[in-house]
Amino acid sequence: MKSIFKLSRRHLIPLILIALVAVWLVSINNKDGAPDVTFTTLEGKNIELSALRGKVVFVNFWATDCPGCIKEMPDLIKTYHQYHGKGFELIAVAMSYDPPNHVLNYTQKNALPFPVMHDSYGTIAASFNDVRVTPTAFILDQKGRVIRRIVGEVDFAALHALLDSQLAGAKNS
Repeated sequence: MKSIFKLSRRHLIPLILIALVAVWLVSINNKDGAPDVTFTTLEGKNIELSALRGKVVFVNFWATDCPGCIKEMPDLIKTYHQYHGKGFELIAVAMSYDPPNHVLNYTQKNALPFPVMHDSYGTIAASFNDVRVTPTAFILDQKGRVIRRIVGEVDFAALHALLDSQLAGAKNS
């Protein structure tokens, strides 16, 4: 009986290690799917995230009292104009604590060209791994998988390189 126990233990530890490495490898190669959410824009239009499959989607969590958010907004507008016709969509999600009238005023004053929603109850932020810090953005590939999470201001050179790569791949497939 002792020899069977020793044999099992001797083989069990390497098997556990192999299993852990396999799980780790699968997890780093498996891109997370985005949550199944519906955005309701300030105009009352519903946009299902799943309906945007086939596009590269940038979901931007922001607030009107966030200096980094306001600083990057002109570059987000330029990026939207540059890439929207190539299969890029941007959705701005204002945080629940941001007064809705501030969001509406900012959106109108700055003529934001992309869909904007106010996450009144925080359900969208909760769906995206409980976003609490702004700015935070998620970039989704054409299959709806999260390929990048950005906490803090966007590096627009890196974003444009990623978009060029993702959107070029869509043309060639």
